[in-house]
Amino acid sequence: MDFTFSEEQQAAAEAARGVFADVAPDAVPSPALTTGAVADGFDRALWARLADADLLSLLSAEEYGGAGLDAVALCLVLRESAKVLARVPLLENSAAMAAVQAYGGPELRAELLERAGRGEVVLTVASSGRTGHDPAELAVTARHEEGEGEGADWILDGVQTAVPWAYDADYIVVPAHTAADRTVLALVPRVHDGVAPAEQFSTSGERLGELRLESARIAARDVIDVEGAWELLRDLLTTGTCALALGLGERVLRMSSEYTSKREQFGFPVATFQAVAVQAADRYIDLRAMEVTLWQAAWRIASGARGTLPVAGDVAVAKIWASEGVRRVVQTAQHLHGGFGADVDYPLHRYHAWAKHLELSLGPAAAHEEALGDLLAAHPLG
Repeated sequence: MDFTFSEEQQAAAEAARGVFADVAPDAVPSPALTTGAVADGFDRALWARLADADLLSLLSAEEYGGAGLDAVALCLVLRESAKVLARVPLLENSAAMAAVQAYGGPELRAELLERAGRGEVVLTVASSGRTGHDPAELAVTARHEEGEGEGADWILDGVQTAVPWAYDADYIVVPAHTAADRTVLALVPRVHDGVAPAEQFSTSGERLGELRLESARIAARDVIDVEGAWELLRDLLTTGTCALALGLGERVLRMSSEYTSKREQFGFPVATFQAVAVQAADRYIDLRAMEVTLWQAAWRIASGARGTLPVAGDVAVAKIWASEGVRRVVQTAQHLHGGFGADVDYPLHRYHAWAKHLELSLGPAAAHEEALGDLLAAHPLG
């Protein structure tokens, strides 16, 4: 068996390292010192460089100007972005494009994919539900008006909380459930009748939006009513979040290694103390577990390979490890850094804030443990 990445996947990761090489994690005010958002919008200059490097169109087919790569390549790029806390909607935009390409109609694909791949149109996803703890697809209802047949406009009502980049994206992909107990994906314009955002803030200091939909009318061509569309989008978002957690955790462990190698007590680097070395080793094991479960989930999504459990099982395992692992990594780093960990002039506290957001994004570990238990009950092993 060959576990190495393909040349194309490695090339995507190398291109990402080049683009992110000069990104400073502390380019915006510290969230610890800011009562509102750390910035009005995302890093548009970085977004343009990602577009120039063809990293916004990784998953798009060649006919839409893309590279035709897969979820593994996307996760490699996301991993690099998290190491510098890149403030761009790369995950949400890429996952939404993948769902549109796989399940959207010809008109929708032609309208959005090439423009989104060039960075001209920005997509995000409302995936947190009404409260952040309930299924996102149940937070909004979708219906046709009475007397209207197939091909008619859809009417959306409901609330989605903590929508990332809600004030920056051109379209927000909103999962909604119908009276027939189906989930549809509606591409809702940011500025639209019946659409009203309310400002929220993440632990990382980024500006989020509570999306309120009141009889918002969406054209039929902008609604994806195909089984499996929401599942693909949700799995990509969750797996991509795991990739962000891995990249962040790897950078934080390196920061801890560099600091403890230079910091001396009693005439010796603290990295040589057994208690410090054991804690660092435990966090290294966490990162390797996060990595192997991430690539298993990404490979299942990319290959469509069958397994004992549905792909959602592998995604749940990856998210469990990512949530718990990244929390332990940053907590240990804070401990090993001592006072420097809380110093707002030192970047570690920013990584801690981002890690907390990633830990809870798309559901904490406990929620995915429950989902995994349901899958195991429905698909007995052996």
